[in-house]
Amino acid sequence: MKQFFKFFFASMLGFIVGSVVLMFITIGIFAAIVSSVSTPEKKEASSNSVLTLSLNYDIKEQTVFNPMANFSVFGGVDLSPQLGLNDILKNIKKAKSDSHIRGIYIDAGTFGGGIATAKQIRDALIDFKKSKKFIVAFADVYSQKGYYLASVADKIFLNPLGAVEWKGLGAQIMFFKGLMEKIGVEAQVFYDGRFKTATEPFRYDKMSGNNRLMTRQLLNSIQHTYVNEISVSRNIDTTMLYRIADSMLIRNAWTAKSYGFVDEIGYSDAAKNYINSKLNNGKDKKINFISMADYKRTPDGDKYSLDQDKIAVVYAQGDIVDGNGDKDNIGGDKLAHLFEKLRRDDKIKAIVFRVNSPGGSAVASDVIWREVSLTNEVKPVVVSMGDYAASGGYFISCNASKIVAQPNTLTGSIGVFGIIPCTQKLFNEKLGITFDTVGTGHFSDFGNLTRPVSKEEGIIIQNEIDSMYATFKKRVYTGRKLDPVVVDSIAQGRVWTGTQAMANGLVDTLGGIDDAIRIAADLIHSKNYKTTEFPEQDEKWFDILSALDDKKDEEIQMQLKNNLGEFYSVFEQVKTISELKGVQMRLPYLMEIE
Repeated sequence: MKQFFKFFFASMLGFIVGSVVLMFITIGIFAAIVSSVSTPEKKEASSNSVLTLSLNYDIKEQTVFNPMANFSVFGGVDLSPQLGLNDILKNIKKAKSDSHIRGIYIDAGTFGGGIATAKQIRDALIDFKKSKKFIVAFADVYSQKGYYLASVADKIFLNPLGAVEWKGLGAQIMFFKGLMEKIGVEAQVFYDGRFKTATEPFRYDKMSGNNRLMTRQLLNSIQHTYVNEISVSRNIDTTMLYRIADSMLIRNAWTAKSYGFVDEIGYSDAAKNYINSKLNNGKDKKINFISMADYKRTPDGDKYSLDQDKIAVVYAQGDIVDGNGDKDNIGGDKLAHLFEKLRRDDKIKAIVFRVNSPGGSAVASDVIWREVSLTNEVKPVVVSMGDYAASGGYFISCNASKIVAQPNTLTGSIGVFGIIPCTQKLFNEKLGITFDTVGTGHFSDFGNLTRPVSKEEGIIIQNEIDSMYATFKKRVYTGRKLDPVVVDSIAQGRVWTGTQAMANGLVDTLGGIDDAIRIAADLIHSKNYKTTEFPEQDEKWFDILSALDDKKDEEIQMQLKNNLGEFYSVFEQVKTISELKGVQMRLPYLMEIE
């Protein structure tokens, strides 16, 4: 017994000492993080520097500050903070006039952002070239979006064993009808709009004629933008570009060069030697590369004065959800409260509302629409559309003073739907579970998922869907000052590209967020203005536990992507479906266009 207590107390002492040491180590790490955050290190670009542009990650609209991004829950350290579109554009604009920056090096390969995001960055690079500085691109393999971006470069390099994807655009839609029949779940669907195809995966096992027509026309419109812009940059005839894609004539590096898609075949050292020649350096000399993240911390050189008019830039990205939402979606209540705050702020003279959303909750969309409308009565609201501004995303935009979209933005989808799953067969026939209910009235168990919707309940639900659809169309023809008959013809749940939407009167002009800011300044007759971004990102103080939790979620998501590969999109769609609640204003599907 004496020996037992000896080992017991020794173990206890070891545990206590170890815990104290671990506690001090943890406090030290957190103190170091807080210290580095409280005094962010300023960078200075060396003379003869080259800005590197690597965009093979999911590009958000706004850089979200999270110092824990450098720490990996599963091991390893991420040394490449990922900037949002806002800071990428600012960096390119700043580099244009920065005498320290001689050019840009694009690590082009794959592009993680959406199609409208790619165009926004591409346009910024074209503007950068007006400074007569060089742009060089290199990749082992160019995806179609990656090449679309890289095609602005003065010199394009390709790995000898690499290739350029140029095969036309395609969109694949997943259908769940067969799966649901197998597990005994029936999707009871209610919708308005003959092109509101969001419910098709639950009703059919393939595309309807309307869906196929709409999708093909969308792809043709987007490819038209790709082809025309690459034709100008690479001096290749558009007819030839279509023929090359249709026959997939580019099959290796040598055919890519023979058709004029790339300038040189070689490894990354060849691209760097070319850059050295542009810098008047010797061969193999080390180049002063500066990353986008480091360049963000260099002085921007802009002069601000107290008498400048302030334009707020409000970012809204993700699904529209009820309540406050989180960092990955748009909370109806939270965004509405922000607009109310900005409306009452006399220092804010105009608002640019950046929308990148496929839609979501009809109720949350209406809450946001109301505050945007009230704000627009007091000061101009200009909408800038990103990759998506469809269904609920268009609903919250339609009453703005002006709407700006990219040619390849996906917008419209003016329609409404609701899905109520019936699990009766799953429980009764598959699991042997039955249910019985007692209620005080005829509709007491309305919304019960273990039985089919009755005829009377179905009429009630469809009437509500019809009413919401009528409200949606009214919001559009009132906000856009269009004939109701015209709106009915271009609504029907149909998705349009930005180019098509402008022809239909759903948007005012084509362009990016910088164009929207200039329009907002014109509306307040200001040539002396500055912008302030919302939600505000505070780089000095943050919630460490929240940051750790966010990082953990990102790590888990990355692990799922790596392990599931091409089936990750299946997981995402099933997750989205499981979260659908109430009446929805949502894009039929998120198209991964390559």
